Parts: sequence; C-alpha cells; structure tokens
Amino acid sequence: MSAFIRYLRSFWRHLNGDATYERYLRHWHERHAEQLQPLSRKAFFAAETQRKWNGVKRCC
Repeated sequence: MSAFIRYLRSFWRHLNGDATYERYLRHWHERHAEQLQPLSRKAFFAAETQRKWNGVKRCC
C-alpha cells in the first residue's frame, strides 16, 4: 500500500472516529480489564456525543 493511501486511510479514520474508539479500547484493556466489558462502539459514540454537546461550552 502506498504512503499516500495509508495517509488517506488514517485521515478518514480520524475524521469518522474509528481511531478514537480503538484508542479507547487499548486504554480499557491496559487499565480497566478487570471490569466486565468495554463499551460497545455504539455506546461509546453516544457517550462521546453527550460529553461534547451537553453543558455550557463557552468561556463567558
């Protein structure tokens, strides 16, 4: 696979959030594996959406 194709794939994964979920799974397995199971992809994105858009998001 060419470097350009790898770059485009990486950029697309960053835009659609796939890289974020995979980073969450790595963190979960390293730090929280004693819990029953990690969030599903759907639950993770729902929680992230709530975190980003709920509450006051201004400086003043």
